[in-house]
Amino acid sequence: MARHSVLTTAHGTRPEAFGLTEWGLLAAVALIWGSSFLWIEIGLEHFSPPVVALARIALGAACLACFPGSWARVDRADWPRLALLGLTWMGVPLLLYPIAQQWVDSSTAGAINGSMPLFAAALAALLLRRMPGPVHLVGLAVGFTGVVLVTLSEATGAGGSPLGIGLLLGATVLYAVAFNLAVPLTQRYGSLPVLLRAQLVAIAFVLPFGLWGLPRSEWDWGAAGAMLVLGALGSGIAFVASTTLGARAGPVRGATPIYFLPVVAMLLGALLRDEDIPALAIAGVALVIVGAWLSSRREK
Repeated sequence: MARHSVLTTAHGTRPEAFGLTEWGLLAAVALIWGSSFLWIEIGLEHFSPPVVALARIALGAACLACFPGSWARVDRADWPRLALLGLTWMGVPLLLYPIAQQWVDSSTAGAINGSMPLFAAALAALLLRRMPGPVHLVGLAVGFTGVVLVTLSEATGAGGSPLGIGLLLGATVLYAVAFNLAVPLTQRYGSLPVLLRAQLVAIAFVLPFGLWGLPRSEWDWGAAGAMLVLGALGSGIAFVASTTLGARAGPVRGATPIYFLPVVAMLLGALLRDEDIPALAIAGVALVIVGAWLSSRREK
């Protein structure tokens, strides 16, 4: 890792094709983060957006703090990178998403979020001075096409305001920056100490906004339960799985689970809300699976 630069990334430690461990990590990230839009919507029925953001980050940090490995020592020289990670992956995006979802429907939010692997691959190519291989480029394109088809099958109305879409795009670009940055840090220290410190930075950033939003919120047990799931799983376990996969597979292949988030959201709608699954969505799911398989192939 280049010690003189704050924004860095690295190749994965395992260039081979995905095995059971990588597919298991991918499934965990996709299932947990794919359901996060549902938990956010439930929370927004009673809590203001800053309270939703603060609750999920604080609960995620509390979950990670229960593991002794989270308190392992981290070099002081890496604190600027950890602070940048906390702001770009948690503090700013997790605040922007609930704000934007006041004006943007979940299908549009899922589509924009699904573009993150493309931004991550572009930034990785710049930082590593190497383009992804042809197979991985095709996988990125096929996977994103599948995301678009799934989103189009769910979209209703205009989908949201330009401001909301702009906030989501900004958050997605920050996700791509953070995912690249997390790879070398995780390889150096492991997921737990990196994520706990990044989340503490994020809490410090979001706390003033959360306190401002408290008077604009009302207590509800159902919404509080949604925040507990969103925090412990979405901001705790899923981040660990994502950073572990990124460290093993690299910033390009490690971002593959993001393609599945709209797919999981669609399936949850069918299972929990009796929503229909259009033929266009089935075609999109097939492309997502093909894109993920291509992206999981061995790096040359």
